Amino acid sequence: MLTSLNIRNLLIIEELSLDFQAGLNVLTGETGAGKSILLDALGAVLGWRGRADLVREGAEQGDVTVVFHLSDDHPARAVLAESGIDVEDGELVLRRVVTTAGRKSAFVNDRRTSGELLRQLSDLLVELHGQHDDRGLLNPRGHRSLLDAFGDLSARSAKCRASWRKWSALQNEIEQARAQTLALRDEEDFLRHAVDELAKLDPQPGEDAKLDQERRLMQSAEKIVEDVARAEAALGRDAAEGRLADALRWLEDAAGGAGDRMDEAVAAVGRALSELADAQAHVASLLEQLAFRPSDLELCEERLFAIRALARKYDVLPDDLGQKAEDLRAQLARLDASDTDLAELELACKAAQDQYDADAKALSEARRTSAAKLDRAMKAELTPLKMERARFETVLTPADPGPEGIDQVTFMVATNPGAPAGPLDKIASGGELSRLLLALKVCLTADQTGLVMIFDEIDRGVGGATADAVGRRLADLAANGQVLVVTHSPQVAARGSHHWQVSKAVKGGKTISHVAALAEPDRIDEIARMLSGDRITTEARSAAKALLDA
Repeated sequence: MLTSLNIRNLLIIEELSLDFQAGLNVLTGETGAGKSILLDALGAVLGWRGRADLVREGAEQGDVTVVFHLSDDHPARAVLAESGIDVEDGELVLRRVVTTAGRKSAFVNDRRTSGELLRQLSDLLVELHGQHDDRGLLNPRGHRSLLDAFGDLSARSAKCRASWRKWSALQNEIEQARAQTLALRDEEDFLRHAVDELAKLDPQPGEDAKLDQERRLMQSAEKIVEDVARAEAALGRDAAEGRLADALRWLEDAAGGAGDRMDEAVAAVGRALSELADAQAHVASLLEQLAFRPSDLELCEERLFAIRALARKYDVLPDDLGQKAEDLRAQLARLDASDTDLAELELACKAAQDQYDADAKALSEARRTSAAKLDRAMKAELTPLKMERARFETVLTPADPGPEGIDQVTFMVATNPGAPAGPLDKIASGGELSRLLLALKVCLTADQTGLVMIFDEIDRGVGGATADAVGRRLADLAANGQVLVVTHSPQVAARGSHHWQVSKAVKGGKTISHVAALAEPDRIDEIARMLSGDRITTEARSAAKALLDA
């Protein structure tokens, strides 16, 4: 609900503050008093396209602030949450500042933001209806969604969209599979050769480093073997081992005459002999390991060079050749299974298409039923609006399949018997169009989503009983929500729950617009003025009171 509108320094408004309430809010006043300026100001803060020269003469800038109260489930909350804007106690404050240079600044709950966010919020907060309502009911692009909302077809529409998404996804998957298979076919010979080449070599992780180490060892083995052989000779029977053995024998011979004084020396030499034996064993093993044939080095180098050559060929590290082989085998397996996989995808795609066709057809049939229901509802609404001879038609024509089904929906009207039906704004006159839009809005508001509805002189061109019927329907629309109407019709004004009078006066040589909330006596005078003109007569007051009491 719109709770307040504050304007400073816009056009002929110096400063103005209005507090709106639920129900039907009517704004009346003489032509040129500034009623349309209020809508211009509201449009500015909501990001609508409008006049550029908004700043009042003599001021450097003007600003507009509006306050809305949002219910807990209002759809605008999702947009605000996505933008990271908090809404405390359901209060949403929108502000727009405009300078004489044309610069505009937008604020949402005191946070600077873009005009685009204001426009997104506008679509969820306010509906403006009038004779030039090309943003709403007159726009054929929105007729399909309006019909779906009227017929409560959200579940069917969602099912159709889900079927479309599944079918489209499978179509894309088939296209990708075909493109991938075609690419693999072009590389089939390479893939088979590469897989066979890598399988034959069968490189193992870490093998490159191991072979490199073995090669280096074999290349330097001659020098190493010579040194190790010398070490073996130094440790042998004719060297260290023999000398230690002699030392042990001499100590043991001497131990007989020395008692236990020789025990530790004998034991130490014994341990030295044991360690020497271990050293000899290790050296012997090393010599055995270093023993190789020249062909061993050749074989080692051939495999090492082969691994490194394939690594360069496939642009990977030597240790990654195994994974490369796995990847190539997987590609080849996909190629070999492509015909079977593609056939399965095509079967799934055909099933998805059949499901979409069924869902779209069911949705189309439900739309035709809803269209007939809407046409009947419009006929019932148009009769009291003195348009009983008009024929409203909801026309469904075939459309290319899409997420919203296979129908194009257009609201058409024929205002004279026997005349062909055409688009609303092309066939109906100004007064007829106003009534058609009002009747259509009455029929389509069963599931109102918290929108504030604004009607700008929608009663133009009608009077008497017809104007009274317009007023009653506006009051019905406002019964469970909020409607603002700018009107010149006393019958409509009398139906308002809250009444504001817009007037203008000259102050300091400048024209200033004022808006005043009217209590009951003042309402009688204002409606009397609307009935009789500048000279308010007793008869006009009586007629005004009768309208208010009706």
